[in-house]
Amino acid sequence: MLLTPRSRCMPRISRHHKAALLASAVSVCLLAAAAPAEPLGVGDRLYPYLGNPGYDVASYDLSFTYPGRNDKPLEAVTTIDARTTADLERINLDFAHGTVRSVEVDGHPADFTSAGEDLVVTPDHPLSEGSWTRITVRHTSDPVPAKDQDGGWVRTSDGLAMANQADAAHLVFPCNDHPSDKAMFTFHVTAPNAYTVVANGLPAGADRGASTTTWTYRTQHPMATELAQVSIGRSAVVHHDGPDGLAVRDVVPAADQKALDPWLAKTPDQIAWMESKVGKFPFETYGVLMAQASTGFELETQTLSLFEKNLFTEPAYPKWYVESVMVHELSHQWFGDSVSPRTWSDVWLNEGHATWYEALYAEEKAHRPMEDRMKLAYASSDRWREAGGPPALPKAPAPGQKIGIFRPNIYDGAALVLYALRQEIGRQAFERLERVWVRVHRDSTATTADFAQLASTISGRDLSGFFKAWLYGEKTPPMPGHPDWKSQAPASSTGPQGHAAHDRAGAKGRGAGANARPAGSGAHGNAGGVGSRSAR
Repeated sequence: MLLTPRSRCMPRISRHHKAALLASAVSVCLLAAAAPAEPLGVGDRLYPYLGNPGYDVASYDLSFTYPGRNDKPLEAVTTIDARTTADLERINLDFAHGTVRSVEVDGHPADFTSAGEDLVVTPDHPLSEGSWTRITVRHTSDPVPAKDQDGGWVRTSDGLAMANQADAAHLVFPCNDHPSDKAMFTFHVTAPNAYTVVANGLPAGADRGASTTTWTYRTQHPMATELAQVSIGRSAVVHHDGPDGLAVRDVVPAADQKALDPWLAKTPDQIAWMESKVGKFPFETYGVLMAQASTGFELETQTLSLFEKNLFTEPAYPKWYVESVMVHELSHQWFGDSVSPRTWSDVWLNEGHATWYEALYAEEKAHRPMEDRMKLAYASSDRWREAGGPPALPKAPAPGQKIGIFRPNIYDGAALVLYALRQEIGRQAFERLERVWVRVHRDSTATTADFAQLASTISGRDLSGFFKAWLYGEKTPPMPGHPDWKSQAPASSTGPQGHAAHDRAGAKGRGAGANARPAGSGAHGNAGGVGSRSAR
């Protein structure tokens, strides 16, 4: 990132002025060098401090040493390989919860300081645009949250897991913490031999010593920082064969494996169902991580979705409801993980689609009509828009408000947009759009404008007016094909919480996104009288 402007070479000057001008130039350079470090961001409307300009990360190599207790900091080393996109004299990384021991840039010691939630690094030599650089940070990674910080490490009853969405990966490791900069990941985790470690991607070895084992995992597709996952626990890893030989591996508390096996056996068929809707699974493996923790949400961490174990053991949750939650996180592997949002204002593309397929699965497998759910959503839509903003223009998270940006407007409110789109262009064009979308943008990022443009191309119609009204309007437009549907007027500026098949009434914290919706509506609306869950 471009922080401090570089001094330029001065033209040749007459000898009698050289000494004075040279002294002046030295003075200017000293002032520039002494300019205070500043926190930077990529200008995201909702999280302006996230990400950093000036470089593009190609890969992260993360090493953690777990001490056998989840209330003590882990020793860690983060190595970042990046290509500069501007001349840089300083490099800003997002990192806000740990002690930095040392920093090296291209093998040389570098100065560093903190500015806001940034780690600002000054290498011993300027970096020119278009060059490759390696940044190595030795630091701690603290699983105990600081005051007013949520997300990052999740402490389980037997170890740790991660929940970094939307803005909490930098509470775990130094990074460019914005989904627009996806990268490859390698994880090395050392833990006592009694523990099992699983991370995103595929295993690449386990080096067992007398008392500890170092586990290595690598991704085969780029990943956003918010989707990183590391599970450390007294766990069993259960293997199944998915469609076309896809490796399915689930991670569960070892003591509960037998009770959880019936749920684990459902994943291969759910993957096959999703493939029938949108095409081949986009990654090298998949599985669910059932954590012994009270989070209030589920999370689509890439190739290893995070769930509360309680979701599967609480008898009040109907089976159809639990399965729809599983499908919500599974669908995110296409929508949100493989195709990631370019900005956080595009998050409706993630959550709207995951909610859509969750509801479609409930319709096809449990006879819960999609139309009924969408009619309920339509009735609440104006209230959601007032409380949280239109689906593609969500209101920024308020300071101290745990719900963050994960409000009903980007869940059922966004799924309602997809329902209206299917009504508008017809089922055949809509289903083709879904398949083409995930194929064209696989392993990359995309925007709301990209989706609108593709929809117009596939339908053969200019849909710009449709999307402007449905995605950015303060009021919900009339529903195509259902002129009798009515949206209730907002009762106040703080309308009620929304609804989602997996959302709890409680909100997700910062860095642990939330989509709280009330019991009594949505796919899980009458789930045995239990509260709704949060799923990102």
